[in-house]
Amino acid sequence: MVAIKPLPELLINQIAAGEVVERPASALKEILENSIDADATRIDIQLFHGGIKQMRISDNGVGIAKDELVLALMRHSTSKISSLEDLHKITSLGFRGEALASISSISTLTLTSHTVAQRHAWQVQASSGSITQPRPAALTQGTIVDARDFYSNIPARRKFLKTEATEYTHCEDIFKRMALVRPDIEFTLQHNGKLRHQYPITDFLQRIEAVLGKEFIQSVACISEQTADIRLHGIVALPAYSRASRDTQYFFVNHRFVRNKMIAHAIREAYRDVLHLDRYPAFVLFLETDPAEVDVNVHPTKSEIKFRDPRAMHQFVFHAVQKSLARPSRKAQPQLLDNAVSKQMPHFHYPKQHTQKFGKIEQSAALYQSLFGDDNEDFNNSANIETETQINRMSGARIIDSTTEERRDFPPLGFALGQLHGVYILAQNKNGLIIVDMHAAHERILYEKLKMAMDSHAWFAQSLLIPLTFYADRADVVFVEENLTLFKQIGFELAILAPTTLAVRTVPVILQQADIAKLTLDLIQETKKYGSNQVLTAGRNEILATMACHAAIRANRALTIAEMNALLRQMEATDRADQCNHGRPTWYEMSLANLDKLFMRGK
Repeated sequence: MVAIKPLPELLINQIAAGEVVERPASALKEILENSIDADATRIDIQLFHGGIKQMRISDNGVGIAKDELVLALMRHSTSKISSLEDLHKITSLGFRGEALASISSISTLTLTSHTVAQRHAWQVQASSGSITQPRPAALTQGTIVDARDFYSNIPARRKFLKTEATEYTHCEDIFKRMALVRPDIEFTLQHNGKLRHQYPITDFLQRIEAVLGKEFIQSVACISEQTADIRLHGIVALPAYSRASRDTQYFFVNHRFVRNKMIAHAIREAYRDVLHLDRYPAFVLFLETDPAEVDVNVHPTKSEIKFRDPRAMHQFVFHAVQKSLARPSRKAQPQLLDNAVSKQMPHFHYPKQHTQKFGKIEQSAALYQSLFGDDNEDFNNSANIETETQINRMSGARIIDSTTEERRDFPPLGFALGQLHGVYILAQNKNGLIIVDMHAAHERILYEKLKMAMDSHAWFAQSLLIPLTFYADRADVVFVEENLTLFKQIGFELAILAPTTLAVRTVPVILQQADIAKLTLDLIQETKKYGSNQVLTAGRNEILATMACHAAIRANRALTIAEMNALLRQMEATDRADQCNHGRPTWYEMSLANLDKLFMRGK
């Protein structure tokens, strides 16, 4: 029988290092957190061979006193907490007192520091479990942590490290996370003697653009939501900027980068009916809450957290992101972050647009009502127009010169010029040319109306003058017979005429122009897929999306200019109108500058 005995301190540290320092990037994260906790305003990182050969981090923080240098390299030595009560309300990034001890156990580490109270800097070195006594060193201010030859004393662990390029990529990811959350700190990153990144002190928006690129910052919606003790602010990418992976997802809680399945689910749900297929959303979000409401002591890496009330946090994040995505980006840019300028769109007063008349107004109104429902105000504003002049023979649209005062008052999606191949609406706004996929746009409009109708239990049913009968599979007929009440809840009154014959007597008004037979058969399949008990919960949006898709205007449907303008105005008034129900874009803008460039004007 083997006797129980205490492990040597070096072995204890190396075991701990397996959790805290998985790779050089893990060490970089821990050291950067210490620099930030030390109130540094400049942090410089030098890496060699992906950080495997050497990692040198210098900061201008408060430093470590001479008498505390050796203690800083010992396990569970920290200045961040001193009692159990402190552990329940962590405000610093580091607090466990394990990082430097773990790093020094699997590398050769040199720690140099200079505090304001000292005449000069002091330095200690740790290697293979031994720590030297402090000796004088040259350093103006702050601290330098220099770690070399990671896992050189543990060959079995060293072989699990990846290539230099891979390890550098992991380090770069850590660097970007820290740079995103602290724009008030200047960061530089060098690799093998070459400067890779340099971020001066700036505001949040400019730092996000510097780290993630101009394309990202130009394709985002803003978030700034707050309750009594929770605040969420940041930016979420519009669905058109979706990614093939989760590589652009940054969520910070009290300035700490975290991964949390509950938060990830909340954000994913907020994107559910605007994100295309298997794409992933992109975002940079900062959540601030009472430290006592968050447990960051779940894992040694401190990247996993638990919330005291996860359900409430899920709902807060979900609704904040959903609300931001629902606001069309062209309508408003609310105040985003500290130091960011608030830009509120003024109330629109549109100039009168003149069109040619295409048939009788009564006929156009009837078509409009069949397409867009009973809200005719937008149509009447654009359809009942005096034809004072005929400015554009082909489209009937009034062309307003870009230099006129009226150009300032264009609606966001402009005024219609005409249709292209019966599929796209071409419109002119103050910036240039707007191209709208009319089916996708109308599908979104109907989808949002159907959701509101279901939520408010306000289905406006239309009884068919002659019930529509059609063939259906025996199993489908039996299913309908068992769920007649369910279909009535979504506006469909069905009847069984024979073992293979169904009749539709009533449909929602908004869907009366759809192919009722095909729509009903598709709804039966959707309902069977989710089960009768889940139709109005889990499968609700999918079923409503099916209904909207069937009822939306189809390709080659000729619309008048007034009807096109009515569609544009409804898009501007509809939440999430930038994407169809499947996450595809509904419109695209080509600026005059890009058009001029295309045709080489001015060259």
